[in-house]
Amino acid sequence: MGTSVSASPAFTTDISMKKQRVQVAIIGAGPSGLLLGQLLARSGIDALIIERQSPDYVLGRIRAGVLEQVTMDLLDEAGVGERMHREGLVHGGFDMLFKGQRHRIDLQQLTGGKQVMVYGQTEVTRDLRDARQAAGLRTVYSAEHVSVHDFDTAAPRVRYQVGGEQHEVECDFIAGCDGFHGVCRASVPSGAITEYEKVYPFGWLGVLSDTPPVHHELIYANSPRGFALCSQRSQTRSRYYLQVPLTDKLESWSDEAFWDELRLRLDPAARDHLVTGPSIEKSIAPLRSFVTEPMRFGRMFLAGDAAHIVPPTGAKGLNLAATDVKYLAGALLEYFQEKSQAGIDGYSERCLRRVWRAERFSWWFTSLMHRFPENGEIGQKFQEAELDYLIHSQAGARSVAENYVGLALNFGE
Repeated sequence: MGTSVSASPAFTTDISMKKQRVQVAIIGAGPSGLLLGQLLARSGIDALIIERQSPDYVLGRIRAGVLEQVTMDLLDEAGVGERMHREGLVHGGFDMLFKGQRHRIDLQQLTGGKQVMVYGQTEVTRDLRDARQAAGLRTVYSAEHVSVHDFDTAAPRVRYQVGGEQHEVECDFIAGCDGFHGVCRASVPSGAITEYEKVYPFGWLGVLSDTPPVHHELIYANSPRGFALCSQRSQTRSRYYLQVPLTDKLESWSDEAFWDELRLRLDPAARDHLVTGPSIEKSIAPLRSFVTEPMRFGRMFLAGDAAHIVPPTGAKGLNLAATDVKYLAGALLEYFQEKSQAGIDGYSERCLRRVWRAERFSWWFTSLMHRFPENGEIGQKFQEAELDYLIHSQAGARSVAENYVGLALNFGE
């Protein structure tokens, strides 16, 4: 499978290199890597997780927080669902705001009782990390010069450096859970991979504040001034977003300016209930749709953000990563316990069918809810007409709800 990657220049062939062997080497200690490690450990499969950042850095990343049922079930299967069920906020619907009025999408009624849960990705990562530590399973943090080798052979290897010491891990498989900028996808020969990408001409300005949420469920707002999202992390912590041009600088957005603009994009009732306060985190995130094909290269597999990125509008990123991990964990378990390659051979195709469905929904929802200046005033009218159809059509509303709560794992199979 292509040409294997040569050793990093930081390494030598010195006999002092420390070597070890595991069944699976997992690159990346974000939620996908930690979840995979937890599922494998509970099945008796030996896995080492290697992360280039520090534990505090990993936990400090503020990300999405809407979990589909599939993800909740996986966290339960991994034995880390207790705090999620205790502290997570179950949502049976969400509001779509356009032309100054809110309309509720009743997820439970439209999908036969399905719900989502608001529980921050940071908390998911913390729960998985704590469980791994409690079980005495090893994670290498602050690893430098991580490189993958010979993944097109039966004897893949991972090399890294910690504290000036060089390490080499021999393994049966490599799981690339190291994100969009990680080493795994970057190490695949260019002729063996196809990348699809759409970069949107705007970003999300996000603010996290210790204030009560403006509403008990999420509000997705389509406004002539641009998109807004009212979200939450708990009953006392809120997360808000504004669509802004990519040229905007963070320093030009004071807290006061943010709250003033948010009010202008909300309906009167939401404005009246909005509680403002100092931001405890503020950032501008670009939006992109990105997919890599395939997701398997010999004995190396990509999962989560290493293989695909979705705009956050549909809350699919973490949930897609969890689905990848479910498929990959099952495939590896089948290989080690049943000596079957069927799961690993079908991993990429199985994941990508689901990935493209989620990418389509996220692209569509983003296109529907955001302001595209190049489309002019008629573009806004088209969006409002489609939104009006969706909330007054049982079929339209059901399609939105089914995609939002997450299509069944066996949907269309």
